[in-house]
Amino acid sequence: MSAAEKITEDRLLDGQVLLRQGADGYRAGMDAVLLAAAIDARPGDQLVEFGCGAGAALLCAAWRMPGVRITGYEKDAATAGLARENVAANALDGNVEIETADIARLGAGHGADQVFFNPPYFDDPGVLRAPKDGKRDAWLSGSAPLGIWIQAAARSLNAKGKLTLIHRADRLGDICHGLEKSFGSVVIKPVHPRIDKPAKRVIVSARIGGRAPLVLLPPLILHAGERHSPEAEAIMRGRAVVEMGG
Repeated sequence: MSAAEKITEDRLLDGQVLLRQGADGYRAGMDAVLLAAAIDARPGDQLVEFGCGAGAALLCAAWRMPGVRITGYEKDAATAGLARENVAANALDGNVEIETADIARLGAGHGADQVFFNPPYFDDPGVLRAPKDGKRDAWLSGSAPLGIWIQAAARSLNAKGKLTLIHRADRLGDICHGLEKSFGSVVIKPVHPRIDKPAKRVIVSARIGGRAPLVLLPPLILHAGERHSPEAEAIMRGRAVVEMGG
């Protein structure tokens, strides 16, 4: 994102969350809201979001769980600055802070109870038509493929800490492979655009050192006819959560 890029003002969760974001770059949407709705934390918990962008997911999480503390990491300085403005505009300064940092270079010991992220969806720029510069880092993983994000989460989490992520459904095998070394108690929530269509997204949670068997939950169906399904509509308006079990 460039400092001169046009900015729009959008509203999430039925207007409760103000999000200023670039008009032409990566624009946060349903995935960020679903990710935030899948997080279950207790007051006082320390949460970390990797690649927070302008702050859509962490703002939604902080609005729903006012007792938690959240640190967002974003490597693009201009986007991180916009995230800080969004935190202030939503009066969340006391609970949320933004750090300009590349998660691939983060060390250990961040003391997080939970890490969450919506990583770039493509490891190979050849699978896409060239995106606009403002979308490139959000869509293409570059020097930090999915495995690096998962490893960084493991370094940042406390013992028994929890990771939650949303990603393409066709990357589920890669996600599970990346989790094998440090995580267990994996829970998978398929997200289908319609009841008769294959899943396009998966929401996955896992715990450091978890030993419970993998759980495949009933799917979330996003659309019924031309509208959101009742469940998806409630989530998008901030009136329901994505149930991920314990």
